[in-house]
Amino acid sequence: MSEYIHIGKLVASFGLKGDLILKHELGKKTPFKGIEVLFVEESKGNYLPYFIESARASNEEETTIKLEGLNTKESAARLISRNAWVTDTDFRLLVGKTAPIALLGYLLINEGEELAPIEEVINQPHQILLRITLKEKEVLIPLHEATLNRIDHLKKQVHVVLPDGLLEIYTD
Repeated sequence: MSEYIHIGKLVASFGLKGDLILKHELGKKTPFKGIEVLFVEESKGNYLPYFIESARASNEEETTIKLEGLNTKESAARLISRNAWVTDTDFRLLVGKTAPIALLGYLLINEGEELAPIEEVINQPHQILLRITLKEKEVLIPLHEATLNRIDHLKKQVHVVLPDGLLEIYTD
């Protein structure tokens, strides 16, 4: 797992002083208290650090954030539509315990068989997809009422019961 965790996207500028609206998947109102740096993806795999001057939680999905060096609406506008990342350590401080993204790094277990650590959580309208790597192949596992058995937060494990043949689609 990388040392940076994708938490959302900068979606709009706010006001005239360079504030930005961060749409995130952290699952709770997040004022970024104690977090000093937000990493903005300039290009694939290339992250630039921006120091956080202030942040105000708007709701469970959006935070208005002021980044150092961005003092006008125009300077903030160049970061709109860019992905936002934080360090793994900061991520664990920010994420809500019930947010699906909190499952990053948990071990996925199908009927007692350890599969792989969860590398990405993809929110879909009616289900959540968990991305893992199995036998050097990317595998997407649906997580919903029918497949989820239980989540063990202490052991960092997600126990599922997958439909017959699902894993064979990816590994054969």
